[in-house]
Formats: sequence, C-alpha cells, structure tokens
Amino acid sequence: MAIKSETELYAPVKTYLEELGYAVRGEVRYCDLVAIRGEEPPIIIELKRSFSIPLLLQAIDRLKISRAVYVAFERPAKGRAPHSASWPELRNLCRMLGIGMMTVQFYKTRKPRVEVECHPGDDPSLLTHAPRLNKYAASRVIREFQERRADYNVGGSSKRKLVTAYREKSLQLASALKEHGPVSPRKLRDLTGNPGAAGMLQKNYYLWFQRVERGVYKITPLGEEALQTYAHVVAGFQEPLHPEEATGG
Repeated sequence: MAIKSETELYAPVKTYLEELGYAVRGEVRYCDLVAIRGEEPPIIIELKRSFSIPLLLQAIDRLKISRAVYVAFERPAKGRAPHSASWPELRNLCRMLGIGMMTVQFYKTRKPRVEVECHPGDDPSLLTHAPRLNKYAASRVIREFQERRADYNVGGSSKRKLVTAYREKSLQLASALKEHGPVSPRKLRDLTGNPGAAGMLQKNYYLWFQRVERGVYKITPLGEEALQTYAHVVAGFQEPLHPEEATGG
C-alpha cells in the first residue's frame, strides 16, 4: 500500500526507536524526528514518502547537527529499490554521504515493519567529507527537545501549528492565569516553575496576556481560545514530568 503523506511514517519509526529506549519528539527545530537516549548524541531522521535527492540534501544539512542522521521512506510493496537502482547501490550511496537509511513496509492487516538498511558510518572507507558540526545548532536542538514535556507533533507535518517548547510554556502561563485570575509575574513563576515567566508576559508573543495594572497580568480572549485549541497540551500540565521523558534516560 502506498502512503499519502510522510506523517504516516512517523508513528512506526517512533515506536521502533522507543522500543530501543529512546525518547522521541517530532518537528524539533525543522528536524522531522529527533530521538535521544541517555547522554548519547541525538539521532535525527528525515521522513519522505519515497527516496529522493531532496531527502538526501535535507539529511546532509542535518549532519551539521549530529553524525547520527537517517533518511526514512516507504519500502515499495514489491520490494524494488526506487529510481531503477538496487538496494546495495542505495545503501552505498548513503554510506558515502555518512547517512543511515531506514525503510517502512506497510501492510493491510498487520503493523508496519521498520528496517534499518544501513547505519551512518557503517563503512568508513566509503565516507566522503561531512559538513562541519555546528555545536550551537546542535545545542539548540537538544535544548528544545529537553524543554518539551511530551511529544505533541507528528514528524513530517506541514502547514500545521507546531507545539514548540515556547508555545508549551506560554500555554502553561495562560492556563495558570485562567485558573487563578490576574496575578503577578512572580506568582506565575512560582505556580509554573518557569523562571522566564516575566519576560514572556512582557513580550506577549501570542497576544495571550494583558497587563491590567503595574505588575499584574490576566489572560486575554485569544489566550482562552488557545487553551481550547491546545486542550491536549494543557491536560498534560496536571501530570508530573518524569526525568526520563525529557532525557530518554
């Protein structure tokens, strides 16, 4: 069966990695999927319906963030490699680029099967020159990953509002204002555990907050609407955050 969107690849690849002990998040700073286990460097996976040059270019760009980069795409029903190439040729191409390759086989009556065709750096003798690592970009990906309480995005999504760590923190502030009424930034900081609460209220990026008097803020109608739109995120604020959910440990 042919999939209609790369988002269909996300769930089986995520399940595969979680069974290996990784914490997984979708759409982390433009990466379709990021997985972290303990103190290991992040794994980055770019998803596409089929193998293509744009997919490889995306993966090569991600090598600036991590050396553990994979491409993942649907394995054709008849098992033939795409673009009139053979599977060994595709594996060698990915190895030369320093990229891993995953395929997902979909079935009508049973769960999808994820198969790792090759890992990054499988054969160092084939490896070409990789782009220089950007430590700052890598740290931003890890920080964004760790600051999210849960995985609210589907990797490969487009034209959807993503739940970033900043949006999640803003929702938490709005939720506290909704529950407790107008309060001070210090009180919000204590209620949410967010040391940057004052700055976020003043910046008011989403227009969810309104200053009613000096040092006191309330939620706006837009903020109340956001709480409804992202009710599935808000519900998670009542649940404790376990360290392994953020770090993959």
